[in-house]
Amino acid sequence: MDNLRSASTQPLPTRRLRTGQHLTELGLGAAQFGNLFTATTDERSTRAVTAALDAGIRYFDTAPHYGLGLSEHRLGQALAGAAADVLISSKVGRLLVESPETADRTDDDGFVVPATRRRVWDFSRDGILRSVEQSLARLGTDRIDIAYLHDPDDHWEAASTTGIATLVELREQGVVGAIGAGMNQSAMLSEFVERTDVDVVMVAGRLTLLDQSALRDLLPVATERGIGVVAAAVYNSGLLSTSTVDGSARYDYGRAPRPVVERATALAEVCERHGVSLPAAALQYPLRHPTVVSVVTGMRTEEHAQSTADRYREDIPESLWEELHASGLAPDPARPS
Repeated sequence: MDNLRSASTQPLPTRRLRTGQHLTELGLGAAQFGNLFTATTDERSTRAVTAALDAGIRYFDTAPHYGLGLSEHRLGQALAGAAADVLISSKVGRLLVESPETADRTDDDGFVVPATRRRVWDFSRDGILRSVEQSLARLGTDRIDIAYLHDPDDHWEAASTTGIATLVELREQGVVGAIGAGMNQSAMLSEFVERTDVDVVMVAGRLTLLDQSALRDLLPVATERGIGVVAAAVYNSGLLSTSTVDGSARYDYGRAPRPVVERATALAEVCERHGVSLPAAALQYPLRHPTVVSVVTGMRTEEHAQSTADRYREDIPESLWEELHASGLAPDPARPS
């Protein structure tokens, strides 16, 4: 199988969690395997995974939310037979419940799939146990390397008590390897790091060339407590994904405001002066901070996997980071605050 051949290639450099797992500095986000915004196929998803393995990627992130379980199913199929050094993270908090009454409709949460199931917010012990059991079945494995509480913004009380307690229980049983939370904000993630027994957190869109809010709250406390941080959504929904900034591109899931487009354009101009592509700088920027253990980006196709690995490997001179820092466009995460 291509998977077996690919998994024998040399992995990318890794960074270690306190629980012992080594994450490659670049990870594949599998939301698009769940038909996010547009449909893909089992074959294209498998080819994307194979290309990622060929490129040395060994960390793969998914969630039940992505395509009502389709992403987990496709990722599990694509990784069947891969080497043991592959790490998979999935999420809990949105329990999937059969919904025959809506099966004739399309999912209304951005995924082009039949609404044969519905999502139910559930951070109870029973809900998390059921969610993990379902994820293990879809992934075709007996262990999840990292389990994140998924978007618990409006559920702090349950997520920070029964949610974390249940994940701790599963970690002690060896069903999951490490536990944490994944969110589009850094403030509550800082609370999880300060007040609960998490090992790693995933912050989306808050440690980027356009938004460094995680540098002010999350990264200091995570560094102090030895908690790993995974950075996701480093292109801020697409505005930083091309070297020439498209003013109509999306920013944080919506239309990009004019001042943000102007900042992205200024970033692109600095990158061009230093012979660097804006997407490569966006991808490598979070990795400047030693507490960041991986950057995860969506990769729908094998071309996406190959081009993303190329961006990770692109040589970026220190002079670029120095100018971005001095200009105030983007503080260097490698420098003390």
